[in-house]
Amino acid sequence: MVRIAVLDDYQGVAAEYADWDSLPAQVEFFHEHIADPDELVRRLAPFEVVAAMRERTAFPREVLAALPRLRLLVTTGMRNAAIDMVAARELGVVVSGTGGGGSDRAWAPTAELTWGLIFALLRGIPEHDRRIREGGWQQGVGLEVAGRTLGVLGLGRLGTQVATVGRAFGMDVIAWSHHLTDEAAAAVGARRVEKEELFATSDVLTVHTVLSERTRGLVGAAELALMKPTAYLVNTSRGPVVDEAALQAALRAGRLAGAGVDVFSREPLPPDDPWRTTPRTVLTPHVGYVTDGVYRAFYTDTVESVAAWLRGAPVRVLNAG
Repeated sequence: MVRIAVLDDYQGVAAEYADWDSLPAQVEFFHEHIADPDELVRRLAPFEVVAAMRERTAFPREVLAALPRLRLLVTTGMRNAAIDMVAARELGVVVSGTGGGGSDRAWAPTAELTWGLIFALLRGIPEHDRRIREGGWQQGVGLEVAGRTLGVLGLGRLGTQVATVGRAFGMDVIAWSHHLTDEAAAAVGARRVEKEELFATSDVLTVHTVLSERTRGLVGAAELALMKPTAYLVNTSRGPVVDEAALQAALRAGRLAGAGVDVFSREPLPPDDPWRTTPRTVLTPHVGYVTDGVYRAFYTDTVESVAAWLRGAPVRVLNAG
């Protein structure tokens, strides 16, 4: 019988979101993250099929080459930079992707979390909750978003959703990305500005760009130095887009009012990671896409992909060609 490994089921809910019993296979769910490549190879050696959640576990060439039984690797979503696609193709491993609940729903959850972080920062929601539980009452004064400037770094589908909400709250929306035009920005109610102006004038700057060699470290010490000390930065994109050490230094020195961060260079965060003690922050554990609707779509499509592969039918192949 084919054996299937379902990786990084952090919440222990993967079994509930799809009909795994419909597969003529033995399915094992891994709830803990396996960071060490040697340990990963040892644990996955008996499996012909692996189901991976987004970019939680990396599959470089050396890992794929050490798994001769592996024939199908299903990743949630249709993009996974943590998989060496060239190596997978050369080694005969089919890499299949899933949908995310439809084009609109696929992006909405992260946009929603972005606004959750913005309001948590500007209204001090975590602090108010903690003070009430400790027996206290009102301390500090919150900030309204109306009339402030929202800077959007990356005005794609996700950035556009965030910008649309900003406009609804009465914010002045500005945007920049490498290929953004005045016309494209205006079409969603934003104003295109140069990169320096984006950082210098934003009251809230939110990052929505894919990680690539061009965007790695895109928000560095120089860009952070342009921001107002009263400004906030929110990153729900990818950790390495922002120079984390530079951001932490700015927050510790009070050169920024705060930051909301959902994504990190190392995930899960090690117990002694500097983020855990960085002040002026609201931190979430990469849960932008972790919602009931998205999980149901991810895992249902995963089961359908495996079923199709088992019966020799076409699957959504990422590494074709």
